Amino acid sequence: MTDLESSMATIIAVFRKYSEREGDKHKLKKNELKDLFQDELPDLMAHVKDQGALDSLMESLDTDGDAECDFQEFMTFVSMVTICCHEFFEHEDE
Repeated sequence: MTDLESSMATIIAVFRKYSEREGDKHKLKKNELKDLFQDELPDLMAHVKDQGALDSLMESLDTDGDAECDFQEFMTFVSMVTICCHEFFEHEDE
């Protein structure tokens, strides 16, 4: 597999690792999403000082209003964070 293919497979595997813990295996409940953030993005979460902001982020990911995060909603988050990281490092190189 190429690096990009491996990365895509890893994202899918991480989503499934947390979504399969309880309930619908194709969606993340709020506590599963929170565990995923804390376990898989510890450096990013270390900078989150406001729990309300984290709760707001989780709610904003839920675009269909079902109180869960499906894979498409999760990928929107991953894409947004990746874009922000890219922009940060792009400016750091200047």
